Amino acid sequence: MKLYAMYEQLKNEAQLLDFDDLLLYTAGALEDNAEVAQEFRDRYRCFVVDEYQDVTPLQQRVLDAWLGGRDDLTVVGDANQTIYSFAGASPQPLLNFPRRFPEAVVVRLERDYRSTPQVVALANDVIKWARGRPAGSRLQLIGQRPEGPLPRFHEFDDEPAEADSVARRIKTLLDEGVAASEMAILYRVNAQSEVYEQALASLGIPYLVRGGERFFERAEVRQAMIALRSAGDLEGSLPEVVRSVLGRVGLTDEPPTGGSARERWESLLALVELAEEFAVTVPEADLPRFCAELDVRAETQHPPTVEGVTLASLHASKGLEWDAVFLVGLVEGTMPIQYADGDEAKVEEERRLLYVGVTRAREHLWLSWALSRAAGGRKYRRRSRFLYGLVPENHPAARVSGGAQRPPLMKKEKPTCRVCASTLVEAQSVKLGRCRTCPSDVDEELLESLRQWRAGRARELKVPAYVVFTDATLMAIAEQRPTDSAGLVAISGIGASKLDKFGDDVLGLVRAGVGYSAT
Repeated sequence: MKLYAMYEQLKNEAQLLDFDDLLLYTAGALEDNAEVAQEFRDRYRCFVVDEYQDVTPLQQRVLDAWLGGRDDLTVVGDANQTIYSFAGASPQPLLNFPRRFPEAVVVRLERDYRSTPQVVALANDVIKWARGRPAGSRLQLIGQRPEGPLPRFHEFDDEPAEADSVARRIKTLLDEGVAASEMAILYRVNAQSEVYEQALASLGIPYLVRGGERFFERAEVRQAMIALRSAGDLEGSLPEVVRSVLGRVGLTDEPPTGGSARERWESLLALVELAEEFAVTVPEADLPRFCAELDVRAETQHPPTVEGVTLASLHASKGLEWDAVFLVGLVEGTMPIQYADGDEAKVEEERRLLYVGVTRAREHLWLSWALSRAAGGRKYRRRSRFLYGLVPENHPAARVSGGAQRPPLMKKEKPTCRVCASTLVEAQSVKLGRCRTCPSDVDEELLESLRQWRAGRARELKVPAYVVFTDATLMAIAEQRPTDSAGLVAISGIGASKLDKFGDDVLGLVRAGVGYSAT
C-alpha cells in the first residue's frame, strides 16, 4: 500500500497519467459533462467489444458512460477463456448480458473453424471437468476442419530431455514443410523458456521469445527509431547504415543468451532485415525515407515478419494461433501454478489457461511434462491434475508417476570459483568457473583453434556461429580445458545434444593442443 501511494504521489508530481488514469478520466468526462458525452455518443453510434470476458469494472464503466441509455452494443466472448482475473477481469458482464439487455440476440458460436476435430475434442475434454461453470459457459465446440493427427502426450525424466525431444519434433515438422513461424512452444511462466532456447539453438532452429506487447511499442524498438532519426548523413547502403546505427543501441553480431536479452536483440535484427527488404523494394531509399516507412508501420501496427518458432507464455498466446503447438512443463506446481493451490477459483482459472493453450493449435498438438527439473535429478514431480482423464488409458504416459511425493529438500551445493573458492552468483562467472575479478588462465592457442573449428562447422551446418557454441562457452572450454565428456558437460550451456554433435571434435582439440585449420 505504501508503494502504491508513493507511485501515485510521484505520478501526480510529474503530471503524468498511466493507462488506468486514462480510463478513469475518460469515464469522469463522460459522466460529469453532458456536452462531452453527447459529442462522443453522436460520433460513435454502435459499439463492438471483443474478448468481453476480460473486461474490467473500470472498462465497463467507460463503456456504460459512452453508451448512455442506448443498447447499440455487440459483444463477443468466451467465459471459458477468462484468464485475467488477477487484473480485475470477470466473465459476469458477458454472462449477465442477456439479462441486462433482454431483447439482445444471443448467437452461440459452437462451430470451430480453426482446429482439427482431434484438437477440438481435447479442448472440450479439458474444460468439461471445470468446477463451478456457469450455465452460459457450457459450450461444446464442433470442429469443422478435416481430420488431423491425434494430440501427442509425452512424459520425460527431466526438463532437458523434454526440451530436446520438442526441438527434434519441431525439426521433423520443419522437414515436412511446416513453417517455423507456424509453430509455438507455450509454457506457464517465462522462466521456462531457457532450456527450450538452448535445445532449439543446438539444432540450428531459429526462434523468437515473445511477450504480449506490440512490436513498435517495445522499448528497444522505440529507442532504435530515435537513434535512426538522429543519425544524420551516413555513407553506405541502407542496410549497412541501419546495422551500424543499431550497433550503438545493442545490436551485436551474435545474440546474447537469456530470454529478454535475446528478444531485444531479435527486435533490432528485425529492423535490419526490414531495411534490407525496403532497399530491394525502393532501391533509391535512404535513412530518412526508411524512418518515414517505420513511422507509417508504427501507426498501422504493421511489424516486420520474422521467421522463427515462437516461445511464449500461455497468457501471451491469447488471440494467436499456429499450425503446431507444444504445451510443455505440465506438472503440478507449474500447471496449476503453485500459488493457486488451495484456492478453487484460482485453480479453475489455471484450467482455463490450459484450455486457451490447447485451442491455439490448428493441427499438431503436443502436451508434455518432466519428472525432474535437472538432468539426472530426483524424480519428485508429477504430471498436472488437468491431464488425468485426457491421456488415453493404453498410452505409456497414462501411468501414475512413481515419484508423486516430493522427497525432503536437499541442500544444493553452490558453484565456487576455481581460483579463490568464492561462491559464484553471476551466470557468466558460473560458466567460466571463476570470478570476473580472478585472473583468466585461457589457452589463447586453443581458443583460436576452437573459433576456427566453430566457423567451419557453422558453414557446414549453414547456421550462425553462436548456434554451435557462444563466445562465452568457447572461452570456458579454453580456460577449463576438459579432457572427457563429464568435464565438458559440466560447463553451463553444453548439454547432451551438443555433446553428441560436437563433443568428439572439441575434446580432440583440447587433447591435441594444436591449431585447427577450418575447411
